[in-house]
Amino acid sequence: MAGKKFSERIGLVKVKTEIQLDYIDEELKNSLWNIVLKYILEPIRDKPYLSSSSYKNFIESLWFNHFKEPLDKIPYGTSNIKSHLRDRFFSWNYFEIYDFIDFIVRIDNLPFQIDRFVDDCNYVLKRELSGYRFVNNELAPITSEIEIAGIENAIENSAINGFIGVNLHLKNALNKLSDRQNPDYRNSIKESISAVESICQQITGDSNAELGKAIKKLKEILPIHGALEQGFIKLYGYTSDGDGIRHAMMEEDNLDQEDALYMLISCSSFVNYLMVKWNKLSEK
Repeated sequence: MAGKKFSERIGLVKVKTEIQLDYIDEELKNSLWNIVLKYILEPIRDKPYLSSSSYKNFIESLWFNHFKEPLDKIPYGTSNIKSHLRDRFFSWNYFEIYDFIDFIVRIDNLPFQIDRFVDDCNYVLKRELSGYRFVNNELAPITSEIEIAGIENAIENSAINGFIGVNLHLKNALNKLSDRQNPDYRNSIKESISAVESICQQITGDSNAELGKAIKKLKEILPIHGALEQGFIKLYGYTSDGDGIRHAMMEEDNLDQEDALYMLISCSSFVNYLMVKWNKLSEK
């Protein structure tokens, strides 16, 4: 069963988010290849020669506009084209694969339904925790290296600074979000907001205060901007209402990966902010 390494769980090795930004792992690469296979390279073999295939314009556009190579270098026969593209695909790095997928979507008059191709791509990009999605048929980032670094720093620094509850909640939030087999977005959000609640309780010394009350007490100790205070009080309201994240509701909710990721990024940023403020106060 997959999970975090022992050294990561006890804090000896820095926990890494599994969101794929500057790399593509084997599972994601295989999944994207299977989509290319399904929509392009299996159908293209219905005809032995490219000249009689409905994919002729696509292949020529690929060579002319994307590879920018001579058209007379296109392999002879559709089976050879498939083998050639397979070799190229599995030799590419992450951005070359994304360039290729993105180029496919931009070609006009494709002999397959581009909406279904995009939907299938977005399904595996989400399932394999890629940091990118097709938005309006354009491949775009859904998060950044800075945001991911903020999550990792909050997890690492909370352990270093003695905020053990915060550390556990953030790691739980990350684990529930990153579980590829059974992601639990609802409880990932709950863990993220609980991390903020935990640091507020520890700084104020009130272990029973719920987040709204704890933030108000926190302002008496640390100089917190009013907009930040109100923002997280409203965030607490969201986790108490809406889909009832902190309530034992039985019905299905409509939470998704982007909700859990946004909450983890936001709460990690606030935790980092409070730790810096607290350390400055402690040094005086």
